[in-house]
Amino acid sequence: MHRLMRLVAVSLSCLTLNFAAHAEEVPVLKAAVLKVGTVNWELDTIQHNGLDTQNGFQLEVMGLAGNPATRIAFQGGEADIVVADWLWVARQRADGHDYVFVPYSKAVGGLMVSSDSDAKTLKDLAGQKIGIAGGPVDKSWLILRAYAEQEYGIDLAAETEQVFGAPPLIFKNALAGETAGAINFWHFAAKMKAKGMRELISVSDAAKALGLDPETPLLGYVFHGDMLKEHPNLVRGFMAASRGAKDILANDPQAFDRIRPLMRAKTDADFEALKTGFIAGIPAPGPVNEEQAERMLEVMARLGGEKLVGSAKTLPEGVFVIPEG
Repeated sequence: MHRLMRLVAVSLSCLTLNFAAHAEEVPVLKAAVLKVGTVNWELDTIQHNGLDTQNGFQLEVMGLAGNPATRIAFQGGEADIVVADWLWVARQRADGHDYVFVPYSKAVGGLMVSSDSDAKTLKDLAGQKIGIAGGPVDKSWLILRAYAEQEYGIDLAAETEQVFGAPPLIFKNALAGETAGAINFWHFAAKMKAKGMRELISVSDAAKALGLDPETPLLGYVFHGDMLKEHPNLVRGFMAASRGAKDILANDPQAFDRIRPLMRAKTDADFEALKTGFIAGIPAPGPVNEEQAERMLEVMARLGGEKLVGSAKTLPEGVFVIPEG
């Protein structure tokens, strides 16, 4: 009996060692993201459904307080992945940093006004106050400026008073009627709409009027170029996991119910608006249209200047990771 127990103990020890060795063989990908960012909905879905291990890696999420902190972690080598727009990647590549972009979302907001606002077009906001999340070189603000210039011959920056602030503050001020209009990130815009505000114009419609393709995904996962060169299967595996999570969220009615606590939806209307907005923002599979990206970069460079795009006057080669197949 004692001999049998020793054999069992030895067998269990071997199994434990084998399991530990196997676990060590699975590479870890660390993603530095905002603690409350919408990307957590997708990353949590990847982890919950085991899409990371199914695709040859273990996902570790580093929740940080702000975008600067996530980028510092990424640039300092503490994280393998960060979420940013491809314009930032283009700027970094133009400055000699080898970063690459994997599409995550094409979701954009719009300019919201109160339900009883008399404004019918952007020109009706002349002389009034607009709240803007993201700062003077926010991409949505720049696209709407370009649209107003083309359609109405006005410079929104000169014709309106801008109030820049954090998304929650812009959200709160808009609901309180302290601004005549507000441009906010898509998930705040979705909650504004759920609370009765109306969209004067969407950034997507403005982009289309400018000859830009609203299907071009703006936000994405950013990797170091060395990762793509040295471990292409890891990057491809992450891309497959991301697409798998998107498919689950788009098609499984219970998937959003499970992550509702992460969504911070205080009402059912907020929840439905956020769910609809996220699904609408899922980019189509396939490569990014680089010709359309080049046109968007030209608009951003003209209005945002070096403060936004740095020395990237044209689209640097290699910004976008090309999907296999």
